Amino acid sequence: MIKNICVFASSCNFLDKSYYDEAEKLGQLIAKAGMNLVYGGSCLGLMWACAKQVKAQRRKLIGIMPEKLREMDVYSDYCDEFFVTPCMRSRKAKMDEMSDALIALPGGFGTLEELSEMVVQKQLGYNKKAIVILNTNGFYTNLLNFFDDIISQKFANKKAEKLYFVANTPQEAMDYIQNYKPEDLSISKADIYSR
Repeated sequence: MIKNICVFASSCNFLDKSYYDEAEKLGQLIAKAGMNLVYGGSCLGLMWACAKQVKAQRRKLIGIMPEKLREMDVYSDYCDEFFVTPCMRSRKAKMDEMSDALIALPGGFGTLEELSEMVVQKQLGYNKKAIVILNTNGFYTNLLNFFDDIISQKFANKKAEKLYFVANTPQEAMDYIQNYKPEDLSISKADIYSR
């Protein structure tokens, strides 16, 4: 059963309003589904737009932030649980440990790194979690085309197409998560050597 959803997202406060609106809708839907939020612990950007809606509906916020960002005072005082990690690598591990599914909202290099690691973790069989890419305003379209190139040119196995789900709206993202059935999509030795 999915209880805690991890959200990867931008911490920028200067994006088009539509991105914040969609992040807020997602937060409302997470709370409405009776789920809690695992996120970067920030009081900024799309992270906070989503988190404040979860908190407003009395669901739990679990913030996880690396020490260097904590020292910049960009954390939220509204987290029910707050973990400070030594670095970004340990932060990702803690977010993985604390969550049952994940959604990547639009974001920068940090979001891309977090998403990529979770896809690889699933590919290698370290987890079977639902991974959703929320393609607000077509933000991820170019990246998704690149993912298609990776697969079509055999840099990744064809199975990789099923490692993540692309949603265009928060409702699509939550519908997928609420109906998700884990399956083993990990790559095998036979997959590595097959054409």
